[in-house]
Amino acid sequence: MNRKIVFRAAVASLLLTVTAACGSGSSGSSSSASGKAYKIAFIQGVSGDAFYITMQCGVQAEAKAEGVTVTTQGPQKFDPTLQTPILQSVIASKPDAILIAPTDVSSMQQPIAQAKANGIKVVLVDTTVSDPSVAVSAIASDNSGGGKAAFDAVKKLAPQGGKVLVVGVQPGISTTDARDKGFADAAKADPAFTYLGVQYSQNDPAKAASIVSAALQKDPDIVGIFASNLFSAEGTATGVRQAGKQNKVKIIGFDAGPDQVRALKDGTVQALIAQQPATIGSDGIQQAVKALKGESTTASIKTGFTIVTKANLNSAAGKAAVYKAGC
Repeated sequence: MNRKIVFRAAVASLLLTVTAACGSGSSGSSSSASGKAYKIAFIQGVSGDAFYITMQCGVQAEAKAEGVTVTTQGPQKFDPTLQTPILQSVIASKPDAILIAPTDVSSMQQPIAQAKANGIKVVLVDTTVSDPSVAVSAIASDNSGGGKAAFDAVKKLAPQGGKVLVVGVQPGISTTDARDKGFADAAKADPAFTYLGVQYSQNDPAKAASIVSAALQKDPDIVGIFASNLFSAEGTATGVRQAGKQNKVKIIGFDAGPDQVRALKDGTVQALIAQQPATIGSDGIQQAVKALKGESTTASIKTGFTIVTKANLNSAAGKAAVYKAGC
């Protein structure tokens, strides 16, 4: 996961935002035999991100089907110092369960453990923590497999081999760490390619563009770049475009937000590894409700991904894989 941090959408609060695109909550009929309507909080990795909006769409749809009430909040940046006070505020509101995308594997461990200590069922979605046993279930994409798929895409686009680079987010994010490693392991195993390592954009598209510009000045013969989340892909595309290398450098992006789809259409990005955030969200609600009802849950669930190219973008599968701006 996982996924990726300044987003250029208007927000009302520095620390606490409610995603308006899908609405702040959903309620339905009684969700248990006792007649109690469960209250579930969904805490995104970052507010306004198309990935998390799409996940929220899955959360909202499944919540309606299950007859539970859901509220959604998220920090403006993918940052544990901003996510922690949101989580603490949610804990104080005493929901029955929390779905959360932790913004750091270490820093978010104790705050999430606090939720469990308060009797709240926790489900990890997209990203995880060092000890996921704090949660009743952890649901994420097969991020390592996604990284390998990204290298396979580069290999098909540049069969002659050459130098390849990864533009990551920041160390300590379980999803993007796994993607980066999946790509690196595959690239290192192929003697036709030279792996140049990973550089981190801190989820800032402008920094990603700067990284790519500098890398292309140092190694103008780079044949492929894997950008392991939405913002890194956006900045990578900008950097390649500014260097005038659109026809020489193959870019594989992870995620399929509006900016990435536009880049795919104009040929700056050659392929996108799209996750299934709506499925992660709906699975998260299902696992939370099972835990609340005292039913057995699945400790770890891995969701798949779709490789989207210009050729299949307008197919039913391609359209379904593109992330949403609203529900």
